[in-house]
Amino acid sequence: MGGTRYNVSKRAAKAMKEGYASKSVNEIFKQNIERRVHKSMDPNGIDFREARDSEVHPNSFPIVLGLDVTGSMGHIPHDLIKEGLPKLMGGIIQNGVPDASLLFLGIGDHECDSYPLQVGQFESGDDELDMWLTRTYIESGGGGNGGESYLLAWYFAAFHTKTDAFEKRNQKGILVTIGDEPNLRALPASAIREFMGHGQQTYSQLELLEEVQKKYEVFHINVCHSQRAIQAETGWKEVLGKKCISVEDYKTIPEVIKNLVCDTYKTSKTSIKADISGVSFDDIDML
Repeated sequence: MGGTRYNVSKRAAKAMKEGYASKSVNEIFKQNIERRVHKSMDPNGIDFREARDSEVHPNSFPIVLGLDVTGSMGHIPHDLIKEGLPKLMGGIIQNGVPDASLLFLGIGDHECDSYPLQVGQFESGDDELDMWLTRTYIESGGGGNGGESYLLAWYFAAFHTKTDAFEKRNQKGILVTIGDEPNLRALPASAIREFMGHGQQTYSQLELLEEVQKKYEVFHINVCHSQRAIQAETGWKEVLGKKCISVEDYKTIPEVIKNLVCDTYKTSKTSIKADISGVSFDDIDML
């Protein structure tokens, strides 16, 4: 995946033709009418999603974006398809990340929802990213159980993604979840088996965070549009510190993500250069 380029102008023309600005959520997100996950985004049986280098993108940089699709958060994907996604991708490219490869995840509640995890593909082109975003089922579920399953995004990224950035360049990607609830404290093996088709181990949030941080810089955007969301900030900051970013206006989310991606990318490039400069010829096996 990721063999096409993002064209902001072409995407703007498409948005006008499709009427994204005026269509309702259900008119754009057709899975809402069917009330089920799109078969291509069902995680059951998926081994890996891969972000690989290509001729078009020789230095692919993986971005995993976990969208909370429970009841209070369905407007976020809707805003992304209307105007947020081209702002995000255009800004990333213009600010020096030409080979961004973006994977959408739909996140719900594994204790309450039928489809708490939905999985796209790593893509770079405007048509492909629109396709995966609009295939997402905004289940609008969740429950009164004290949180949502953002841990599923951590689990999938940690164990079910492969990237050339990490494997070839020892470069971490970036994972950003967006929501307004606390993180559920554990992901049981039974839930992993139910939704992935396999899974033998129960993970605490700290165990999963340690695993996913091996390959990704992990952030959470807390959308403070309710008192509960404001209260959720405390728990997120205890786990992620400054990597939990709270916003009051959801319209600012594309700009926040763009800044996180660009800053993370620049930092990772600096780290790679430092690693290379620290290697002497004596450290290299000469064949």
